[in-house]
Amino acid sequence: MRILHTMLRVGDLERSITFYTEVLGMHLLRRQDYPEGQFTLAFIGYGDEAHNTVLELTFNWDQNHYDIGTGFGHIAIEVEDVYEAADKIRSLGGKIIREPGPMNAGSTIIAFVEDPDGYAIELIGKKH
Repeated sequence: MRILHTMLRVGDLERSITFYTEVLGMHLLRRQDYPEGQFTLAFIGYGDEAHNTVLELTFNWDQNHYDIGTGFGHIAIEVEDVYEAADKIRSLGGKIIREPGPMNAGSTIIAFVEDPDGYAIELIGKKH
């Protein structure tokens, strides 16, 4: 068994694809419209779906905003250097919501970024 994907509902599909591909460096793997259901699915990730866990962005054509809720935590992405990644994301227009530094009660370096719909993304420094 393995995790295939995590699904996020997004209010503006093009804005979200741009954020995840241009700001976070993922790739658009596939995209399909479902006219009868009035929604579009876009799958994005750092590698192919056969070998990697990816994100499914779901865009319902009649919905442009979602409340995050209190149950969702965050998506985590491993990066080589959290400080460098945060600077790059900031320079590309990304919103840093927790500056890079050691995690609470630990030494792992982390930061948090917010996507265009308000979803939290944790950057975790690669362990060497």
